[in-house]
Amino acid sequence: QVQLAESGGGSVQAGGSLRLSCLGSEDTFNNYCLAWFRQAPGKEREGIASIHTSRIRTDYADSVKGRFTISLDKNTVSLRMNNLKSEDTGMYYCAAGQQAWFACSIKSANFGSWGQGTDVTVSS
Repeated sequence: QVQLAESGGGSVQAGGSLRLSCLGSEDTFNNYCLAWFRQAPGKEREGIASIHTSRIRTDYADSVKGRFTISLDKNTVSLRMNNLKSEDTGMYYCAAGQQAWFACSIKSANFGSWGQGTDVTVSS
């Protein structure tokens, strides 16, 4: 399985921005669905953004649409987060799984590789 390592978390005030990065151990992802999940304190983990390595398809949770952008450059998947809100606070994880592009979404259950997470705190 591919190894994943997140970076870029931190503390920011509401309205600010952060960019998370996830470096994969593969030189280049091929036919993978890559995603960002987050887990807020006391809540279940939720998928918030996904992208297929073909770049044909991206998917976002309603709570982050228009504010977050997922992108892929070789073996690094990034999450640009703008206009952060206090409810965006949580642990952010990247995940990867081999999937056809049409099956790639934040609701997919086929993510076999996970990073260790990076913490994001948004203060109001």
